[in-house]
Amino acid sequence: MLTLSRISCKYLLPLCVQSLNGLSHIHTSPISSTFWEREKKSGYKTALPLPSRKQMILDGFKELKEEIKLWRQEIKETFESDPILVYRPGEIDVVFNFKDEKSLDKWVVTSDKDHNEGRSTAMLELSNSGGGLFHGDVCSEHVKDGIIKRTGYASMRTKRVRKSFKRESTYDWSQYNMLVLKVRGDGRSYLINLHCEGYFDLMWNDVYHYALYTRGGPHWQISKIPFSNFFIRRIQDKQQAVPLNQITHFGFSVSAKNGMDGQFNLEIDYIGLEFDPNHREEFAYEMYRTQNYIVAT
Repeated sequence: MLTLSRISCKYLLPLCVQSLNGLSHIHTSPISSTFWEREKKSGYKTALPLPSRKQMILDGFKELKEEIKLWRQEIKETFESDPILVYRPGEIDVVFNFKDEKSLDKWVVTSDKDHNEGRSTAMLELSNSGGGLFHGDVCSEHVKDGIIKRTGYASMRTKRVRKSFKRESTYDWSQYNMLVLKVRGDGRSYLINLHCEGYFDLMWNDVYHYALYTRGGPHWQISKIPFSNFFIRRIQDKQQAVPLNQITHFGFSVSAKNGMDGQFNLEIDYIGLEFDPNHREEFAYEMYRTQNYIVAT
């Protein structure tokens, strides 16, 4: 029979009180700073100057009108949606295109130069043929600061999808099983990235990948890629299919790996989704059964 003192040692010792700047923080479990992440950017967050309070109020009123319009549209779509017409085999639903300048606002383009890690550059602009042109130069020469060892990358990614009044949301592509791209490349291989940002910090950077091989030349190519072919970026035995109802970002990336330094050009006409009833594969890779509480082995 446990005495009160033994119970206290086992259960009450992890309750620790720390005083920081006059504030008390109570922890109900032992502190494990090994896995905890302070922010989602993991140190890559760029400090931006904040506008004045007056300017923030004025900008808030301007955005309020747009948020109310978006809220009305959400209500309208809720009542007009018909679940009977969801599955339309053979039809492509275009999710992203580049028909005007406003469509570029959905994307963010970055490279190693933006983080003072290298000399790569990248841009996204409208092409003469009415598409989006992701182009630039990747360079594997890194900044010799004694910290950076490898570099030479550029990427484009959609902004976080949001509902009205800045509520974070996700893309729900669970009714589709194919990703359809109409692109015109330069012969390079690009990486397609599906971000599935989780709730906990260990899942903030969960990304699923698949390679996009371009032919080069003047002709467009239509790539039809099953979602079952995407794999999580961590090299681990325990893989799983993409949670298509939890897509937070979509993007492309290119690198200067294996001496592929130089210019790159990827022209995108549209990015769409399709339901193919003939494709019944759930996951293309072998699944390993691991012991309980053991992952990423």
